[in-house]
Amino acid sequence: MASEEPEVGLFIPERAEMYRNSTEVKMSQIVLPCHANHRGELSVGQLLKWMDSTACLSAERHAGCSCITASVDDIHFEHTIGVGQVVNIKAKVNRAFNSSMEVGIMVSCEDLFANRQWKVCNAFATFVARHTDEGKVQLKQVMPQTQEEQTEYSVAAERRRMRLLHTEIMKDLLGNGPKGDDCQDFDDAVPSERTRVESVELVLPPHANHQVNTFGGQIMAWMENVATIAASRLCNAHPTLRTIDMFHFRAPSQVGDRVVLKAIVNNAFKNSMEVGVCAEAYRGRETPRHINSAFMTFEVLDAEGNPRNLPRIKPEPLDGPRRYREAIARKKIRLDRKYIISCKQTEVPLSVPWEPSNQVYLSYNNVSALKMLAARTNWVLTSEKNKVNLYTLEENQVLCFKVETHVDIAAKRVFALLSDLTRRKEWDRHYKHCEMINQVDEEDAIYHVITPSVSKTNKGQDFILLASCRTPCNSGDPYLIALRSVTLPTHPPTEDYIRGEIFCAGFSILEVSSMVCKVSYYNQASPGVLPYISNDIAGLSSGFYNSFCSCSKFLEENKESRATADSTAF
Repeated sequence: MASEEPEVGLFIPERAEMYRNSTEVKMSQIVLPCHANHRGELSVGQLLKWMDSTACLSAERHAGCSCITASVDDIHFEHTIGVGQVVNIKAKVNRAFNSSMEVGIMVSCEDLFANRQWKVCNAFATFVARHTDEGKVQLKQVMPQTQEEQTEYSVAAERRRMRLLHTEIMKDLLGNGPKGDDCQDFDDAVPSERTRVESVELVLPPHANHQVNTFGGQIMAWMENVATIAASRLCNAHPTLRTIDMFHFRAPSQVGDRVVLKAIVNNAFKNSMEVGVCAEAYRGRETPRHINSAFMTFEVLDAEGNPRNLPRIKPEPLDGPRRYREAIARKKIRLDRKYIISCKQTEVPLSVPWEPSNQVYLSYNNVSALKMLAARTNWVLTSEKNKVNLYTLEENQVLCFKVETHVDIAAKRVFALLSDLTRRKEWDRHYKHCEMINQVDEEDAIYHVITPSVSKTNKGQDFILLASCRTPCNSGDPYLIALRSVTLPTHPPTEDYIRGEIFCAGFSILEVSSMVCKVSYYNQASPGVLPYISNDIAGLSSGFYNSFCSCSKFLEENKESRATADSTAF
């Protein structure tokens, strides 16, 4: 396995002289034969146990009281871990909300004999502080100290928003999908009923955590076990687990409960299959209660490690077609996430095609990219004129710039005015025309922007921009207006304009006092944007200053106007 650097932003480098996050918890385990499956690889169920316990200890360190696992975001396993290798797990609280918090988890593998380490996976878990004798716990806020912590703190709010919208995404995909029975009946298809697995576990004291509830990691391990059996029944081989969709703990279970685990293959694609698995708990003669569910994607690898083709699946009657179609929708969501979110910024095409099914992920990418750019600390002051500052940042052959000033206007009002892009032409000479194409929802809209010519062809440029606007999640957070290019089939490039593209741009509006705010404009300069600002960055003109002066004048003239109400959705 090739060595791979840990993903930036989850953890700070380990150096004795550097600050260490007070919520950070580390666990290192050597993989023994008792932890391994038949292939001599660490069981994913065992890994989930270790991940959950490490994250729980981090959450409790921050909360100062007992915490329970509420959910675990999707996990993609990049590598397997063999017997004799060391698993290193780090967890820390990225952000606390009211009674819940997000914990970032990073898993790496270490080969002691080859002196190599590589990333296995990372995940984000949500934990909830349990009620104490005094009642509901109000968590203290996380105070980020480093650039990495600031980035994770900021982006955690957008991840939380995406979790809450996950159910709506599924409904939209299924509602807009094929109608009727789209499950093809192939002669060689394997009946899904053949893959059904049901198993029961008695919750004993060793399965419980220090709160006498069944350990969340244990539930996840049992679920992984039955899902693996279901997958094996389809392919008659030993499958490899690649991805787990979000675990959602709906209710706790306790010592003495019987936990019933059910799994079935919902759908099989060319090289992968989705297994649905659920857990129910009961005691005595009571009605079983649903405590957890997840969807796991498996592959079957050949001798060279390449995915093999899989048999087709024939859904069972009644509920089978629904699960079959939902599996297709979840695969679409996984591909969108991988295409839009999981890739590095430099690897993502600028203008990702926009459609309702990927709107949430495009919006997440849009806002998180701006937050990560704003969290950078190595900006260089290039020019200063009458308290309007121009900063640049050049890294990995990418040039970014920031323009910043203060205005004596309430942050909420500035946000309301700047978030309406149709009015930007009133102060920005680079906006010749702007119209809203699609009001996606209360926080997002798509615009068509036309800019003046900056080329010898005398052709202007046009942009199709997704504007994602966010109000503060907590006091101390800024208002955000994030912009990025998207592609719309209804608005293809034309001969009249050169189609420009924007990597990442937008405004951050931070309240300083009730009537003063700091306005910062960011732009990760793309080839289509550079001609407009190259002279400013080179110090040959003061266009940035003139634009911000016009902006300040526009805000001042309209701070009492009712043309754009403060209650606007943006």
